[in-house]
Amino acid sequence: MHRRALFALPALLLARASAATTLPGLSQGGFVIAHVPPGSRAALDGRALRVAPDGAIVFGFGRDAAPNARLVVTGPDGRAETMPLAVARRRWDVQAINGLPPAQVTPDAGALRRILAERERLAAARAVDTDGSGFAAGLAWPAHGRISGIYGSQRVLNGQPRQPHFGLDIAAPTGTPVHAALPGRVSLVGNFIFFGRVLVLDHGHGVNTLYAHLSAQSVTEGQMVAQGQPIGAIGATGRVTGPHCHFCLSWFGTWLDPQPVLPAVQG
Repeated sequence: MHRRALFALPALLLARASAATTLPGLSQGGFVIAHVPPGSRAALDGRALRVAPDGAIVFGFGRDAAPNARLVVTGPDGRAETMPLAVARRRWDVQAINGLPPAQVTPDAGALRRILAERERLAAARAVDTDGSGFAAGLAWPAHGRISGIYGSQRVLNGQPRQPHFGLDIAAPTGTPVHAALPGRVSLVGNFIFFGRVLVLDHGHGVNTLYAHLSAQSVTEGQMVAQGQPIGAIGATGRVTGPHCHFCLSWFGTWLDPQPVLPAVQG
């Protein structure tokens, strides 16, 4: 069973406006799919949300999201209702590693220029907002293997905090097939310094998935893919210590935790 948060808002909007509502998925790193009356408008903390013809909306909360959010739904009759959302805090694994050579902590100028260009390209792919409905299919495991890294963990290298780990690492031998976790369109195919051979798929409404450190990519930008379709193979490209698929889920520029919304058993 998929463990995404899925709820119908009209009933929830009857809750007292003074009390924040706590629901499954409303946590740091959480991914939420909800339904409003078709023809409504919706906004999360002032940001307009795309509303599907059936009333589906989707949003998420980052690793360090504030504890409170506010969802406003304006029905087809023009009446607006506000629902406070309580975003549960989570505790993250933070490790300090000291005594590393400086070159392993701070990239040289040439590498830094390339890293910045790659970040811009990735940001552009993740900013795409289409009316696709692939996000509603229910996340499937992209590969089979041992979980070697989890969302939200962070390392402090020589006293310098590094970017938190924003994905789920699935370790398996090089060449192990990687499949599309949701149906969608290939929005990026690249070979990056950190991510190595990387793919990004757009699933509509700002939802996208990323697959990194691949040994092979078997799709092209703009191609439509079905859920479960082979898109590449696990590898050890980029900055890694062993073969694995670094798998990410995000809502626009916000990285989300894919593990709570994946099936409990790899299938």
